[in-house]
Amino acid sequence: MHTVRQPALFIPHGGGPSFFMTGERKLRYQATEDFLRGIRDHLPALPRALLVVTAHWETNVPAFTGGERPELIYDYYGFPPHTYALTYPAPGEPTLAAKAAALVREAGLPAVVDPHHGWDHGVFIPLKVMFPEAAIPVVAMSLHASLDPALHSALGAALSPLRDDGVLIVGSGMSFHNLRQFEAAAPASFAFHDWVDAAVDGPRAHRAERLSGWSRAPGGRASHPREEHLIPLMVASGAGSDQPGRRLWRGAVGPSCLGAWIFD
Repeated sequence: MHTVRQPALFIPHGGGPSFFMTGERKLRYQATEDFLRGIRDHLPALPRALLVVTAHWETNVPAFTGGERPELIYDYYGFPPHTYALTYPAPGEPTLAAKAAALVREAGLPAVVDPHHGWDHGVFIPLKVMFPEAAIPVVAMSLHASLDPALHSALGAALSPLRDDGVLIVGSGMSFHNLRQFEAAAPASFAFHDWVDAAVDGPRAHRAERLSGWSRAPGGRASHPREEHLIPLMVASGAGSDQPGRRLWRGAVGPSCLGAWIFD
């Protein structure tokens, strides 16, 4: 049993199945793939289980996948046929899902376990790179449909005790996600990442307050016309301790900036 206390992370999950393609699409995300492949170097031990907060699942009540063998959801479009045959046969962990939901409810917030929902590409694509053996149990968590930053920071705080059980909490999104202005918004992405570095450099309450104002940050709305890919950062930050958060990695996707952060 691996019960070493784990951190919480916010990582970029890449563009669809790009890590498993060839040519220009793969090259665009090569630096991201290289970072994810080396994620174990940043962990104190191999996690006992993984709780992945995915940008690609929104519900009216926060939900946790409770199946023993969740199916994969290939929620990307127009990619080569082989990307719809990718597998990730890691086990689910219904007991972890139940405990996570209970912790959220104990904090005065609603939560449910969904025994039927599968794992979308925000879950299985980065995990296939980070932990290709698919041996660590996984539970996925939805975002609340409000996309309220303060609420998601509170959800992370409620889930923080799981880290003492060797559970690695992973916010899976993208710190830059403006696909319609991929190049035009690139300069703003660097300003926004500088702002995030400063916003997470403080205790949990400081982080929650600063991150709640992300849309007013330099480059914030230009980087995220809709914020679903940023909100997993709030959960990861909330799950951290009062030790300052810190940048784990900064790279690029095309001309734009990408980042990852860790919360001890």
